[in-house]
Amino acid sequence: MPARPHVFAAASTALLAAAVIPATVLPALAVPAEAPHAPASPARASPDSASVDPAYRALRSSLSVAASSAPSPSAPSFSAPSFSAPSFSAPAASAPSASAPSSAPPSAAAPPDRHGAPKPAAGPPAGRESFSHDGSPEDGPVTASALLARAGGCDQISNGQYRTRESTAPTIPVCDAKGAVFWKADMDIDCDGQTTAHCNSAADPYYQDSTAYLQSDGRALNPEELPYIVVPLSSSIWNFRSSGIRGGSVAAVIHRDKVEYAVVGDTGPPGIIGEASYATARALGIAPDPSGGGVPSGVTYIVFKDSELSRLDDQETIARRGDELAKQFLRDN
Repeated sequence: MPARPHVFAAASTALLAAAVIPATVLPALAVPAEAPHAPASPARASPDSASVDPAYRALRSSLSVAASSAPSPSAPSFSAPSFSAPSFSAPAASAPSASAPSSAPPSAAAPPDRHGAPKPAAGPPAGRESFSHDGSPEDGPVTASALLARAGGCDQISNGQYRTRESTAPTIPVCDAKGAVFWKADMDIDCDGQTTAHCNSAADPYYQDSTAYLQSDGRALNPEELPYIVVPLSSSIWNFRSSGIRGGSVAAVIHRDKVEYAVVGDTGPPGIIGEASYATARALGIAPDPSGGGVPSGVTYIVFKDSELSRLDDQETIARRGDELAKQFLRDN
């Protein structure tokens, strides 16, 4: 029985092949079920012998087929990489994480303007700031420069000119404009009216306790509290009433860069022009002392036509109406 070792060698080879062949191939072969019958055959003298048991032949044939097909199991082994396909989803899953850096630059670039310009500062709404062609804000206070630009020339309405004092030559004309008249002169301090701490006979040797126009309660105006101006009495030079000016007419008084709204509150000598109350001078930064105050020149008086107020002592109305009329003056001239 020298051939039996070969039989066991073949069986060993078959077992080795079975170990190598993946589990997915073995069920398809369905041969190992006959392997236990191989050693039970007593007639296995030689592998090449004609008397070899048919079962053995079938086993050997199937083993040879398995051996010859041993390389082919490597094809199903590609299924292992295919099983790793879900592992390829990990890089795919990392794609969103890769998009995270891409979102960082927009968030970093969001605060600054895309052109690098600073964002506009907080404050009053831009739509509320409209400007006239001379640069004066229509929704804000009228500027002195804007008013002075409109009162640059002179369409003289007076028949002659006025003096600033009895001792000076007449050099001041009254000029006409749309909706107003104006003149440029000095400012003398008028302290006439109610007696106050700074306006009285001791402070002003020419003091009078009356004014041409009165408060709503019938009393004289308060020169220390109420901004008012003085117009010359009507004469052959100029009759202020013929120009639509009355007691209580609203006026804009300009000195340097300041504007003060006032009313026509008193009358003065027919040939002299350029006088205003203690309160008007103080508001414009002019020394209000009736004895040594005032300025010799540089004051512009703009009086609006047909603008008289029923209450001369209503300072809130004076300021509001003055601003409205000043803006109209800028639009019309």
